[in-house]
Amino acid sequence: MTRVDVLLWPTAPWAEARADWLRAEELGFGRAWVFDHVAWRELRPWFDAYATLAAAAAVTSRIGLGTLVTAPGFRHPVTTAKAAIAIDDISGGRFTLGVGAGGNSSDVRVTGEGPWPPREKADRFAEWVALMDTLLSTEETTHHGPTWSAENAWTGGALPRIPLTIAGTGPRGIRLAARYARTWVTQDVGDTKKQVEALDAACAATGRHVDRLMLLGTGDSRPLASVEAFRDCVGRYTEMGFDAFVVHWPRAEGHFRADMRVLEAVAAESNAPR
Repeated sequence: MTRVDVLLWPTAPWAEARADWLRAEELGFGRAWVFDHVAWRELRPWFDAYATLAAAAAVTSRIGLGTLVTAPGFRHPVTTAKAAIAIDDISGGRFTLGVGAGGNSSDVRVTGEGPWPPREKADRFAEWVALMDTLLSTEETTHHGPTWSAENAWTGGALPRIPLTIAGTGPRGIRLAARYARTWVTQDVGDTKKQVEALDAACAATGRHVDRLMLLGTGDSRPLASVEAFRDCVGRYTEMGFDAFVVHWPRAEGHFRADMRVLEAVAAESNAPR
């Protein structure tokens, strides 16, 4: 069965944003995600993803919640793990930690960290993911690596650990997903077929199954231009083995401008009982 998720924007005061999170749950979406950045394009304000998700966890009761995606550029593994565990607790186990190597120049400009050469960025991310896996599944962690350190970091080590969704389009990112992730996520840009083939090979090597999630609307497609446009997008990627999709909450203007009525129709069709 195809699952449809929604990505909400951390760009409105909570007094206004709260209604969108409740509406997303009411519409029956499987999971509500939020971009995790310090800043993104020219959107102002831009609120913290984890604070927003904690607030959403407190007012919702059914919908899954997650980051899409957190990157090592400005998030230390220990503090990120602690925030993830808190949100998972508040939500009653509805949190998924989505992570990626990071490609947003706005974040590194704001924090003064990076940018790093591609190989170094991949190395940092690989160590970050491995340490995160340990932090989320071990009661207390000590780690001294090339980039990241943790000294007697207590996280509780809840099992099963909070699920990871890993974004990766290159060979190393895809191998990380095959080893650590419950779900691999990519965007509707680039050579998706080649990425899927690489994921299949990596999963065969690890003996694990990894679900596939597609973030729609980041390329030239406009999945919320109409219900028919959404069906076309989903149909194209379903043939490649994707069974879950994310659409952006409609904005009033810009690239993600859409009619809320289309999103509601998509939700009604996708989330109807079968």
